[in-house]
Amino acid sequence: MSVAVNSSKWSLVVPLKPLAAAKSRLATAAGPVRPGLALAFAQDTVAAGLACPAVLDVTVVTDDPLAGTALSALGARVVADFPAAGLNAALAYGTDQVRRLRPEAAVAALNADLPALRPLELAAVLDAAAGRPGRAFLADAAGIGTTLLAATAGTPLDPAFGGASRARHRASGAHEIALPGVDSVRQDVDTGEDLRAALVLGVGPRTRELLRAQPVAAPG
Repeated sequence: MSVAVNSSKWSLVVPLKPLAAAKSRLATAAGPVRPGLALAFAQDTVAAGLACPAVLDVTVVTDDPLAGTALSALGARVVADFPAAGLNAALAYGTDQVRRLRPEAAVAALNADLPALRPLELAAVLDAAAGRPGRAFLADAAGIGTTLLAATAGTPLDPAFGGASRARHRASGAHEIALPGVDSVRQDVDTGEDLRAALVLGVGPRTRELLRAQPVAAPG
């Protein structure tokens, strides 16, 4: 995929629940592998983010020590979820931490469960967000939620993730990014059906290796 990347560099903020509580809807398909799968998803997401030419750095907000160590080893900055008040509070806090160091940072919140994420597709989405000031978002593959919310320099992130967040982000004034060919940025994984779709796209090495070693129940 050929992408003309905008000169802006983005800071990604990636939230991750404690692994014991993460990806609960995958429990039936994944069984005891679920916490390891949640970590593998996050590792592949963060690795792809760091490999993206439009990304300057990645900050992970998590209270999980195992995940924090693993994601820090990839090159992410890890901060504790100090608010401990849910996903949107964690994202707002992560954004604040980024902008304490770089007040004019362009920040994008990115889901931690994008195991098929491709760096150049992420670059295309971020380039589209950089093309106009303010906030922009990308809907998930189901067309209901959100996988990425971006805020250019000087703009509050104002995240409204969870459930039908596509409608909430649109109602809040954020511009919806409509791009073909960025399926890997849309395909988050909450269910066995989602996992099957991600496998068709081609998951990253950590997810692939885990599933090879410990196959889960046939998704979907």
